[in-house]
Amino acid sequence: MEEIYELEKFDKLKTQVLKYVLYKKRSEAEIRQKFSKDEGEMLDKVIECLKENNYINDDVYINKTVNEFQKLKNMSIKEIEYSLLSKGLEKDKIDNYIYNNREELIEFELNSAKNIVVKKENIMEKEEIIQYLRKKGYTSEIIKIIEEES
Repeated sequence: MEEIYELEKFDKLKTQVLKYVLYKKRSEAEIRQKFSKDEGEMLDKVIECLKENNYINDDVYINKTVNEFQKLKNMSIKEIEYSLLSKGLEKDKIDNYIYNNREELIEFELNSAKNIVVKKENIMEKEEIIQYLRKKGYTSEIIKIIEEES
């Protein structure tokens, strides 16, 4: 009887976590935070089960999240990194992604900086825009290119 009860609890928790993950891609850390009130050992088993079935995969999550950023936002690589860290992702996984996609991310960062310049050039002085870019984490190489082009 105890075994059936445990199995029902496991299934219920698994269903809740699965709904949470299917509604929107989530990192493992986000799932752990959301369901922290549940039994730790059972949550571990649910997460492992969902990882085995590829419903939870932090590497895929990083890739999809960065792709969304690239479509919707102007961001520096530093801002991308901080945003991913805030989702509870491991720094090593983020660093590996950035390293493996460096050229694409640098191109995105340059285009983002150019977009910001275009948006801000009518309301800010050139030096203010440069300071803004520095504050947002754009690399000195990108800023130098922007300065030369302006």
